[in-house]
Amino acid sequence: MSAGHSHGPSPEEAASAPDFRRKLGIAFALVFSIVLAQGVGAWITGSLALLVDVVHSLTDSIGLLVALVAAVLMVRPSDKRRTWGFRRIEVLAALGQALLLAGVSVYALVEAVQRWSNPPEVAGAELLIFGVVALVLNIAAALVLASSRGANFNMRAAFLEVLMDALGTLAVIVSAVLIMTTGFQRADTIAAVAIALMIIPRAFLLVRETTHVLMEFTPAGLDLDQVRAHILEIDHVRGVHDLHASTVATGLPTLSAHVVLDEECFEDGHAPEILDTVRKCVAEHFHIEHTTFQLETQHHRDHEPPIVRHP
Repeated sequence: MSAGHSHGPSPEEAASAPDFRRKLGIAFALVFSIVLAQGVGAWITGSLALLVDVVHSLTDSIGLLVALVAAVLMVRPSDKRRTWGFRRIEVLAALGQALLLAGVSVYALVEAVQRWSNPPEVAGAELLIFGVVALVLNIAAALVLASSRGANFNMRAAFLEVLMDALGTLAVIVSAVLIMTTGFQRADTIAAVAIALMIIPRAFLLVRETTHVLMEFTPAGLDLDQVRAHILEIDHVRGVHDLHASTVATGLPTLSAHVVLDEECFEDGHAPEILDTVRKCVAEHFHIEHTTFQLETQHHRDHEPPIVRHP
């Protein structure tokens, strides 16, 4: 039977994602500078909050390095073995960053419990200085990434890491002020827990979203029942089955289906016109340009192996 493939973005076009390497490189340099500064600060002050933030910043710098590598791979062209190029590497990179962040949060909570009963002396003034330096560098890195944060999973994960690290650094600064003004040493431990609790939700969200893509679940917001209903409204369409939709990468949803037509459509030769109508319908109503449709008759539908039959 006839089959149609919509060439919205071609595999070559899909692989040629926007180039964010320069921004990621600058952000990585800034955040790694934070790691060095906070590492020295944690050693001098003995602060758990700053130590956790060091690990957090180190995780962020590793995540940004992974994001930078992913950005390099994403601009490589597709070939006959990699028809989408390395477009999906952004999803894998974001998942790796999320898992790293989750590990940091667990470490912070365990260490905080151990320190609560016997809080060490923390040098508040020095802690404040290193906290302010780290905050300035975090803000600079966030500003570098801000304009591209919605471009793809990779850039979103990178921006969120830097932003949340800035919030964590604010917690360090607050704890330093409390230690300096009240002598309340447990403020450092509380700040460490606060940083961990800020990390957990965004790590969970990134894991959920990237897993959703890797499992090839239906793109968020897309109702396949509505897609089927729209296609069935087209003249001469008698059925739609094996309807599948997934996301290759950010901004690249795909959809495929078997569309059952009247026998006469193949006899008088106007099946291609219906194919064009189906493509246009899906593109206009659901904003999916990359589609693959197989056109067939009911006779062909009845002879398909049961294993491939889907609603």
